[in-house]
Amino acid sequence: MTIPYCGAPPTPNELLSSWNLDSAVLTLLGLALLFGERRLTGAARTWHRLAVASLVLAFVSPLCALSSALFSARVAHHLLLISLAAPLLALAWPQRRALPVLGLSALALVHVVLVWVWHAPAPYALALGSDAIYWLMEISLLGSAVFLWRGLLAPGASLMRVLLVHLGIVAQMGLLGALITFAPAPLYAPHFLSTLPFGLSALEDQQLAGLLMWVPANLPYLLAALLALGAHLKAEERAA
Repeated sequence: MTIPYCGAPPTPNELLSSWNLDSAVLTLLGLALLFGERRLTGAARTWHRLAVASLVLAFVSPLCALSSALFSARVAHHLLLISLAAPLLALAWPQRRALPVLGLSALALVHVVLVWVWHAPAPYALALGSDAIYWLMEISLLGSAVFLWRGLLAPGASLMRVLLVHLGIVAQMGLLGALITFAPAPLYAPHFLSTLPFGLSALEDQQLAGLLMWVPANLPYLLAALLALGAHLKAEERAA
């Protein structure tokens, strides 16, 4: 059996000591933090620090090891990337101009396709069986999310366009979460047995993962949409 990048599935007793101390990851995160400290100031520096902290939580903390045991932990790990680290990085390194409608739509489509592909059983199993494919999964999810969030948060972006993209993301995340939640049988072979020490069957773990993707995953997009709408209304009030 191939051991996933984050290590063999830990038992509950081993979990708190299962930190990922991969020197390459620690070096890259340290360099990313240092780069931000030198290039950014004010709120942008704070956003960048929080983004790096969220990446440490995803790749260094015991959550990384837990994601080898539980599919629900893997979904939580991915949500940290696309719904927390990505918007924080977009705030720290903002896009200066609004994208054309086709550009923003293309970014949204690419991100949605990647989310669906990497949470399909076969590609997911491949990612847990190969470090190279694992990092392709992680980098593509995070990278596509950063580009999408930068487009959504760009100054001057059309409110209607931004709201429609947020609505589309919410709809597809909800659909994917529902399909995972209501699947009648376990789908993710790497977790058929690894969930048992945590008191969950593979199907129960999969249902929890679906619920995470169905509800919490959508909250950042709903919040961003509401903030965009609120800013637009305030701008109209000032103009009036």
